[in-house]
Parts: sequence; structure tokens; C-alpha cells
Amino acid sequence: MLLLSIPSPHTGVVHVGPLQLHMYGLTLLVAILACIWLTGRRWTALGGDWDLVTRVAVWGVGWEVWKGGLGIWGGILFGALAGAVVIRRARASVPVFLDVAAPGLLLAQGIGRIGNWWNQELYGKPTKLPWALEISPDHRPLAYFNNATFPPTFLYELIWDLLGVLVLLWIARRFTIRPPGLFALYVAWYCFGRFFEELLRIDPAHHIAGLRLNAWVSIILFVASVLYFIWHQRRAPGRGVREPRRTPPKGPAMAIPKGRRVR
Repeated sequence: MLLLSIPSPHTGVVHVGPLQLHMYGLTLLVAILACIWLTGRRWTALGGDWDLVTRVAVWGVGWEVWKGGLGIWGGILFGALAGAVVIRRARASVPVFLDVAAPGLLLAQGIGRIGNWWNQELYGKPTKLPWALEISPDHRPLAYFNNATFPPTFLYELIWDLLGVLVLLWIARRFTIRPPGLFALYVAWYCFGRFFEELLRIDPAHHIAGLRLNAWVSIILFVASVLYFIWHQRRAPGRGVREPRRTPPKGPAMAIPKGRRVR
């Protein structure tokens, strides 16, 4: 009998009267709303308006849904492209908006991983660790059918992402980063943690040279984002974006290219 472990829900559906709530979908909804909330708070603090944040969210999320779900990589890429179109049409700065949205995106990714707990998915090889995740027989791989507990890789990513949100917010307040430098740091932070998570996971995946495909993607994007950040910050001096402090602000609150304004 296990003395310590993390229990898994016996079902991913919760009944509230006549309603059936699919908790995976509900978790994703909460994740999206959290991203919109944090991004909206940061954008309006820089002089922007909530309407643009909402429109970017609608088009970004809508694009991914229309494509049938593209996972983390595809969702961020095509969501960002769709959002960039909306931002440019609003005559706002795409690089600045990317920096503003970076912590919110990481927050959404972390919260979204709770949905994997409801579905009893994304875990590692069997373990007896005190924080091991209990997996019901119906959700165990055949190779490990007789094992009851596994590493909760979804929880590792949740903690890593939430920590990353705090780090990004601290960097945004402490340093003047040339946009979209903070977005590049967000990509680097996520990919660094995702690489080690991929080394633990045992769900089916394509492998190249002994590594899961997403592990290679994480390596490539981590290196690319770090190199881009260094190169971009060392370019000819440009104005960065610093969030307003709680004390009376000094100087402009937001850097926007000449001739453009946030509407």
C-alpha cells in the first residue's frame, strides 16, 4: 500500500446537475483566460487598451482551433502570426506586444498542463517517489501495466512554467530589454525545461538519434532564441520596454516606433 502518492481523478468529466463538464477543456479555457488577464494588465499599464488584447486572443486561439489543434509549437507559431496581423492593423508594435504577452503565454501553458492530470497522461517511467502519480490500469502502457505510480511530468512542467512567469516579470521590471527580447527569453526558458521533461516521458513519440522529436525541437529553439536575444540586444542602441513601477514613473512608459501609437 502506498503511503505517499498523488491520486489521479477517476474520470475527466464532472457532472453538475444536468451538465457534463469536460475538465480538460475547462482547464484550457481557464488557461486562456489567465493569459488574457495577465497580458491585458501589462498592455494597459503601457498605455494600450483591452480591446486589442481580446482581438489578438480571439484570432490567435481561433486559428489553432480551426487547424484542429497543433500542440504547443504550432499553437504558439500560428497564434503569434495571426495575432501579429491584428496588431499591425491596429498600428501597434508587434515586438512590444510579444514581450507583453510572454509571461501570460507561459502562465497559460502551465495551467493547461493540469488538463493532462485530468486525462491521466504525460508521465514518466515507473517510480516509487513520494510525489509519484497514481495511474489507473486503463491508462497505463502495456509495458508497465503492473506498475501503479509514475513521475508526474505534467506537474514538473507546471512548476517550471509558473517559476518562469515570475522570472520574466522580474526581468521586465528590473531591466530594460529591447523588444522582443523578453519573448525570446520566454522561448528559451520553456524549451530548457521541456527538454528535460522529454527525457522522462514515455508516451509514444518519433525518435531521432535516440532522442524524442520534441527534445530536438527544444534544443534547436533554445539555442536559436538565446543567440537571437544576445544578437538583438547587442545591435545598434534602441529603446527597450520597461514596465511602469509602483513609484512615480520616470520617462516614457513604452517604446513604440516613430509615427505609430497604441489604439
